[in-house]
Amino acid sequence: MKFYNKFSEYLKERFGCRVHKISVNAGFSCPNIDGVLSFKGCIYCNNYAFSPSLKTNLTLEEQIIKGIEYGKKRFKAEKFIVYFQPYSNTYASVETLKEKYDVVKKFSDIIGISIGTRPDCIDEEKLKLIESYTEKYEVWIEYGLQSIHDKTLKIINRNHTYSDFLKAYQITKGRKIKICAHVIIGLPEENREEILATAIECGKLKLDGIKIHPIHVLKNTQLEKMYKEGKFQVMDMDEYINILIDFLSYLYPETVILRLTADCDWEYLVAPQWLIEKQKMLKLLEERMKEKNIYQGKFFKKKEF
Repeated sequence: MKFYNKFSEYLKERFGCRVHKISVNAGFSCPNIDGVLSFKGCIYCNNYAFSPSLKTNLTLEEQIIKGIEYGKKRFKAEKFIVYFQPYSNTYASVETLKEKYDVVKKFSDIIGISIGTRPDCIDEEKLKLIESYTEKYEVWIEYGLQSIHDKTLKIINRNHTYSDFLKAYQITKGRKIKICAHVIIGLPEENREEILATAIECGKLKLDGIKIHPIHVLKNTQLEKMYKEGKFQVMDMDEYINILIDFLSYLYPETVILRLTADCDWEYLVAPQWLIEKQKMLKLLEERMKEKNIYQGKFFKKKEF
């Protein structure tokens, strides 16, 4: 039984081979750390923990070469997607963006581009540029949403609103660009009903893809301070799996699931330690979904909890 739409299976069906995603650092910044919106950033954010590309002095082209070599050797991948990951990868002039994105054209093994960014760092001109790559590549734009609740976005210091996300979604929708939303489960002061309200709204939007992961505490973040002061607690594995099952059940059935847990440099991880047991968590998730006879989209049309 297919419990949810796995990204790996989608790629295999779409391209007929193993496709590996290469994370690259293109040297962008973020308005939430450079002072335009804030100097503090999101309370949970430490890009060095989940973006290994930040720890290299290689050029963008050299990063891609290294990523292709690794993907072929480690995963037997034949094709590749370049993922512009750390910070906000549309936070620059159109001319600068084009210069960065054009590097992928040097590689015949690249079949896709994925651009991670904030919903308040996009406009029509930038989307027109990004859409121009869809003639030769599968193109994804990954918007950081995290939650539909403005009170939560304020608590985590996102410095954008749900309306900003909806605006970005609306001006992107209808193009050949695939839309992915990033969502975090277990954010401070959010209860079960609020978490599932985010799931229901994401379902209504019929997103092309979604990334979901549990909130986790990383070193050198404001969240670490809150956690150590006893002002915030993380979910245990069972809590997360149970809410995740319900979350998936409200999503649009065709949405591709790009992520269900978090990966990071474990040296930066404060809590929860069960994140290290990724395969165990994913195995338990499917076992629990089978037991409960729940699958992605089962309650997609249901309008109440």
